[in-house]
Amino acid sequence: MKPAQLSRTDALGCIPIRNSMVVESRMDSGEMLLSYTETLKPWFAGILRLMKKESEIRRTRKLQLDILGAGVWDLVDGKSTVMEIIDSFAGIHQLYHKEAEVSVIQFLRELGRRGIVGMKQAM
Repeated sequence: MKPAQLSRTDALGCIPIRNSMVVESRMDSGEMLLSYTETLKPWFAGILRLMKKESEIRRTRKLQLDILGAGVWDLVDGKSTVMEIIDSFAGIHQLYHKEAEVSVIQFLRELGRRGIVGMKQAM
């Protein structure tokens, strides 16, 4: 059964939360390197176990963020909603709101897909 879809308004009102297991390293250039443990699908982990490749079940991955990505990452503070992050990002980089919205949402989706951030609904 699929979880219920959030409305656009509800989704923009969610609060992104950083995965506490992610290790960040800031570079002199302003870019950032995030290290995280990749979570495999249970069925795929089972196949690796059968193949006696236990060491490959938990892989450390790295994601390099450019200056804009690092800027969004800095705005993910566990208190600000997606909309507040978009507003801040648009103001800092002097972007049209819609342009900032598309970029930030796409970036947060990718971080979520990798397990680097999660979302909680604001109270």
